Amino acid sequence: MIGGGTVGSGVFNALARNGDLLASRIGVTVRVAKVAVKALNEPRPYRIPEKLMTTDWQSVVNDPAVDMVTELVGGTGLARTITLAALQLGKPVITANKALLSAHGEELFEVAQKQKTNLYYEASVCGGIPIIKSLREGFVGNRITHLYGIVNGTCNYILTRMKNEGADFETILKDAQNLGYAETEPSLDVDGYDAQHKIGILASLAHGFWVNPKHIYVEGIRSITQTDIQFAQQLGYTIKLLGIIKSAKPATGKTAKGKNGRGSRIQVSVYPTLVPNTHVLASVNDVFNAVFVRGDVVGDALFYGRGAGKDATASAVLSDLADAALDLKFGTKNRVPPFVPHELDGAVASLDEAVSRYFVRLNVSDTPGTLARIARIFGDARIGISSVIQPESPQGASVPLILMLHDAPNGAVRKALLQIGKLPVVKAKPVMIRVEDLA
Repeated sequence: MIGGGTVGSGVFNALARNGDLLASRIGVTVRVAKVAVKALNEPRPYRIPEKLMTTDWQSVVNDPAVDMVTELVGGTGLARTITLAALQLGKPVITANKALLSAHGEELFEVAQKQKTNLYYEASVCGGIPIIKSLREGFVGNRITHLYGIVNGTCNYILTRMKNEGADFETILKDAQNLGYAETEPSLDVDGYDAQHKIGILASLAHGFWVNPKHIYVEGIRSITQTDIQFAQQLGYTIKLLGIIKSAKPATGKTAKGKNGRGSRIQVSVYPTLVPNTHVLASVNDVFNAVFVRGDVVGDALFYGRGAGKDATASAVLSDLADAALDLKFGTKNRVPPFVPHELDGAVASLDEAVSRYFVRLNVSDTPGTLARIARIFGDARIGISSVIQPESPQGASVPLILMLHDAPNGAVRKALLQIGKLPVVKAKPVMIRVEDLA
């Protein structure tokens, strides 16, 4: 094992507790030979015997007695070096590192294939939820048409408490930091980048071409206010940060084609979304994760559980250790390749092409003709308004105006809102949140 901190000690503890059970189920005993750590005396949730620890990771990777390597250090620098070193020796590697896979997945998979070994990464997405194995093996006979994921527990915790308690974003974020649910520097979570790493991996597995994270549209939750949450609730929706993967359906309604007019184009995005209260994803609360998958054969499937933490992650690592041990036992180290690129002409579509419904919040001056001016801009852009909510107020006061829009291309709505934002009666930057009916 490389890494003996929160996750690493969690894996060590889980293996110590259930190692005999694992051995009885797979017929192979998995034993920790060495653990490379940053410091022997660093604090860790579970004790690791000092005789197993070293600060020299190379001595662990290069040891002929070590059959497989677990990378649990995090980051993309040293983790990449360690993973490449082990793979080049032909040793299977188990990792929980979504940032590493997002940044260097293609390179690592290529090296694993060349060296006839394997890279296992169930723990990299959604902790204890077995979504990687399900996409790669369980749904191997399905075309995945839709995938919606609540894949960041920090954001889900904040949005849940904002809805239930009526508190604002900053107040709940501080509580989450005090409770250990959010980092001191929270941007990786609340700005959507952690979810970007995860949803890119899932999109690649679901559609057979490696998705460059630079092509994933990302929007976090900092801009979500109590006003948005309350009006969404009034309309029958809950706001969730969703990772979204689905076939791109431009305004023509036809499936968009990929590179060279072949393959398919998909939408891969992370953004706050209005989810109908009647859908099960609206009921996924606090730090829990959930992934909703629709396949053309299986139909709808839902995965739910803890997406992070030492024990949930350790459960996924043990699953990969079992697979790696069995593959070594039977001499089939690359029985299930880490990634199979089978749709090389696929591509990620621009978000501007994506069609959906929208929740729009405007802060406007309550004067005669205000709604007419706004409706005219939407009408000229061929965007329909399905409903309007405006609280009563004294004439001339500044009030929220809530509009629900019919299906329209994202680009058309974005351009219309730029025009609307320039109207003298509009007192703040328009807020737009996309709506997913998940039907």
